[in-house]
Amino acid sequence: MYEGAVQDLIDELGRLPGVGPKSAQRIAFHLLSADPTDVRRLVDALIEVKARVRFCDICGNVTQEDQCRICRDPRRSATVICVVEEPKDVVAVERTREFRGRYHVLGGAINPIAGVGPDDLRIKELLTRLASGEVTEVILATDPNVEGEATSTYLARMLVPLGLTVSRLASGLPVGGDLEYADEVTLGRAFEGRRRINA
Repeated sequence: MYEGAVQDLIDELGRLPGVGPKSAQRIAFHLLSADPTDVRRLVDALIEVKARVRFCDICGNVTQEDQCRICRDPRRSATVICVVEEPKDVVAVERTREFRGRYHVLGGAINPIAGVGPDDLRIKELLTRLASGEVTEVILATDPNVEGEATSTYLARMLVPLGLTVSRLASGLPVGGDLEYADEVTLGRAFEGRRRINA
């Protein structure tokens, strides 16, 4: 244990996802020995992102405007929506260059143990988007883990009766993995081989 501000910094860094106690300590001591200009740039970037970045009014992706660049792009097909858990998953799918439709970011996955239910996700917003009748296919691209599968199954049961083509990314993605860590080839093949879900 360290004293005062150093321990406070370690504690705050340790609250970040994927940063354990040892990593938090290493980062804290790196910041202590870093040039003050570099630290100020980091602080400014953190303040800037909190002040300017928001979520797209349509899909829930990160943006600095009311709508993200994908929702504003008239070249993107409005008839196909790819449903993902987080904005980082949009980036993963975009890297494949296989998908030319629009997205819907749920903001997580169903996880009863963590207290996350369907009402905590952007499912109502998805249903509102589908109400216009313009969308003909929904691709469920949730993570291939227990929570992602539960979310996908829940959504499929809601969407198939609406007469939409509902598909799920095909195999090629490891079970228990996250989309953001999949390479472009694997994710691209998963997109090409997606399968239709029947209720």
